[in-house]
Amino acid sequence: MSFSALTAINAYAQAAQAGKTGEAAGAAAVELLGKETAGTDFGAMVKEAIGSAATATAGAEKMTIAAVNGQTELVDVVTAMAEAEIQLETVIAIRDEMIKAYQDILRMPI
Repeated sequence: MSFSALTAINAYAQAAQAGKTGEAAGAAAVELLGKETAGTDFGAMVKEAIGSAATATAGAEKMTIAAVNGQTELVDVVTAMAEAEIQLETVIAIRDEMIKAYQDILRMPI
């Protein structure tokens, strides 16, 4: 069975609205993020991470276009591409952990 990040986010949001988020879900979020999340909206943090990755990718694309036009050095393009790749790998790792946590929640006995 395959799950997308959107499915996991929607399930988390539904559980939060229904008041069914227990200490297990909170502990999973804290473990996933590696820090305390009291007072911080988990969905907003995920949205920010995705936005950051999109911004880094757009910046790398602009640097590539500038290099093609001879307006920037190749080393700057490579640096921008590496930063964008790191951002994307971070978002993918978060997605994978969210899916794993969602699957763990599905396996919990009622």
